[in-house]
Amino acid sequence: MPINFNIGLLGHVDSGKTTLAKALSSISSTAAFDKNPQSQERGITLDLGFSGLLVGDSTSFPEGEQLQFTFVDCPGHASLIRTIIGGAQIIDLMLLVVDAQKGIQTQTAECLIIGELLQKKLIVVINKIDAYPKDQRDSKLVKLRLRLSKTLADTRFGGKVPIYAVSALEGTGISELRNGLKETFFQPERNVTDPLLMYVDHCFGIKGQGTVCTGTILQGKVQVNDVIELPALGEQRKVKSMQMFRQNVCSASMGDRIGLCVTQFNAKLMERGVIAQPGYLKPIYVVCLQLKPIRYYKQAIKSKSKLHISVGHDTVMASVTLFRDEDNLSPKFQLDKEYEYVEEVQPAEMQSTEVIFVLLQFETPVLMPPNVTLIASKLDMDVHSSSCRLAFWGRVAWQTQSSNFIQEELPKLHIFKRKQKVGSIQRVVNAKEVIVQNLFKKEAKRELYVGKLVELSSGQKGRIDRTFGQTSKVSITLQDALSPETVTNVKNVQVLLNCKKYVFNKQAGLFQ
Repeated sequence: MPINFNIGLLGHVDSGKTTLAKALSSISSTAAFDKNPQSQERGITLDLGFSGLLVGDSTSFPEGEQLQFTFVDCPGHASLIRTIIGGAQIIDLMLLVVDAQKGIQTQTAECLIIGELLQKKLIVVINKIDAYPKDQRDSKLVKLRLRLSKTLADTRFGGKVPIYAVSALEGTGISELRNGLKETFFQPERNVTDPLLMYVDHCFGIKGQGTVCTGTILQGKVQVNDVIELPALGEQRKVKSMQMFRQNVCSASMGDRIGLCVTQFNAKLMERGVIAQPGYLKPIYVVCLQLKPIRYYKQAIKSKSKLHISVGHDTVMASVTLFRDEDNLSPKFQLDKEYEYVEEVQPAEMQSTEVIFVLLQFETPVLMPPNVTLIASKLDMDVHSSSCRLAFWGRVAWQTQSSNFIQEELPKLHIFKRKQKVGSIQRVVNAKEVIVQNLFKKEAKRELYVGKLVELSSGQKGRIDRTFGQTSKVSITLQDALSPETVTNVKNVQVLLNCKKYVFNKQAGLFQ
């Protein structure tokens, strides 16, 4: 069985990714080269495409194995960013395809960011060099390489990323790129001991045989006759057979692209999704993570707003709650710790060293494995805008599978808002006791505040001793006696009550 190495082709729409995949490949799958009729009609890639290339001979690797490059052709259109993120999750190496005449464009930059977040290795391919007049080609390529290297120097990839110049249409530079891919090949770390997890990108029925699910194994392994689970449907199926680029195989493991034929189910119910070991994945309703800002995002991130959250092939809407550690001591979220609610974070603040956490409440539950990377985006922005739509990313620090999370789980989070009430002194009873008015509304339950600490604008501190009268007044006992000067100007003295209130536990009341 060949050693499989997944290479993703990412870049701006119409940069020639599909043509490049054709030029590099010798094997095509049922989902390759824009076979989708809509793709052919519109002239752009609408979904992930897969093709392959066998390289090297059987003496190059142990046990007579060959090396196979599997090319993942990702769409470049702005509206398909969620498909691009899904494609990037399954690759080992990223080919960033750049149009020779246009250079880095909006979606090129977004693809570069996705590669950074998912920690993918990178090769840059300048395509369409045939658009340059031959007598100017070399000088123009030198300038473009310099610009690209300068851009990459500001990323985690650094300025020494290999850059190849090709014309996929004419075949120029393709052999050099293939050789470069062979030289760049590394043995990916393959986790075959964890439970099976496979991202499915296409699903179709074959009459009399079953339903075929094609996709890439993210972890673990699978064999013929294994029982697998379709978590989104809540069903289990037996693996009848499997193929790898039309070749029958009996088993497959992490990194392999395969087609699984399982006992029949309605393929329309799961066009895209996951297959897993039975019982491995459970629906997650809420997660908490440390917010890792994306420096190119220029809008404020606000509590109570909604963003698109991409997890593998899934993209769902989630409501946002921001909070922070008052002391900024630890980047690790702790369930029993108190955190301060944050209304919004401005772009400039996001680049600071302050640790901001974010709670995401999904509109529909998400199936996610442990330690997965989440990417938050604002995909309802104008697709023709040059602004980056990727807002932040992070890894799950806390999550809940409870569908009744509002009553059962969220009250466990000690996220508070600061509250300040301001009143005035109606009269002085004696040097250490005053009657305060307007600190509470008439309908407020004043007895709940008995014992709470207050501070006068003149500097004295005290506590609410008891309610007074039938309206909103309270009696306050002071630690130190009022000065004669304060007594004289008592009408100008404010009484301040500072409290905290939990955002998700209204029953806890106010506390200090």
